[in-house]
Amino acid sequence: MTKIAVMFPGQGSQSPGMGHELFLAHAAASNVFEEADKALERSLSSLIFEGDAEELKKTTNTQPALFTTGAAVWKVLEDHGIQADYACGHSLGEYTALYASGALSFNDAVKLVQTRGKLMEEAVPDGQGAMAAIMGLPKEAVLDISNEVHQLNETAEPANYNAEGQIVISGTSKGVEKACELAKDAGARRVIPLNVSGPFHSSLMMPASEQMQNVLDHVAVHTMAIPVIANVTASPYRSTDEVKQLLVDQIHSPVKWTETIQYLIDQGVDTFIEAGPGKVLAGLVKKAARRATVLPVYDDETLEKALNTLKAEK
Repeated sequence: MTKIAVMFPGQGSQSPGMGHELFLAHAAASNVFEEADKALERSLSSLIFEGDAEELKKTTNTQPALFTTGAAVWKVLEDHGIQADYACGHSLGEYTALYASGALSFNDAVKLVQTRGKLMEEAVPDGQGAMAAIMGLPKEAVLDISNEVHQLNETAEPANYNAEGQIVISGTSKGVEKACELAKDAGARRVIPLNVSGPFHSSLMMPASEQMQNVLDHVAVHTMAIPVIANVTASPYRSTDEVKQLLVDQIHSPVKWTETIQYLIDQGVDTFIEAGPGKVLAGLVKKAARRATVLPVYDDETLEKALNTLKAEK
């Protein structure tokens, strides 16, 4: 029997116009975008559909925009009778997974991610933080590099364990620059500086975590209808009480995506739906499980393909 995990992408997957086709064609999607505009008291949908890439790339815009688009895709999938056995999301996408599970209301979640983006953007002054992807080095080698940089009183910490041999580091601009040099010397296949506005998922984000704690204290967390895999632990949330603390920790802790996908595979998941713009997560799953069915859904064409595939699997 097919087991389905729905995955929601995080920052970096955004693109102007994302979700617009679904907005025009499906009431389930248009209702979500309209709900976001109402909750945030601004025209987020206009920014997503008509704004330029630079404006959309601002963290305070990117996070609610991606959350809303992922939520809209999920509601369309639900409208077509799709049910998931598990949900997960990469960084910001974890909020969308929690919404899909019923743990967070839409109104609360979209406001939370807008605040999260603002706090993360403010935690480190522009230009003082950086991130880079290191390809082709094992986890142990990246940790050694991180320790070496730390001894220089700079920061370059593992931020995203995306796949075997694909780790994103995050820290001070000088620290990440030095780490990239050390990675090349250690035989990294590629080192790619990322175009981001801050050193996300590093200890430099502690101020944002502390402030997010105060925000989350006022939010209700409900029972989950779908088990959600937490970024920090790579295992399902054990209770609603755990949600707030792990969302606080998530801001300054690495995303254990490799372990998350492995956990789902170990549970018998054979079909992964990426609900949201792009195919980044789908590509990462294929690295871990070549035989898995991977279905990115972000427009009517990919929706139809996913529905036909799922129908054939039944």
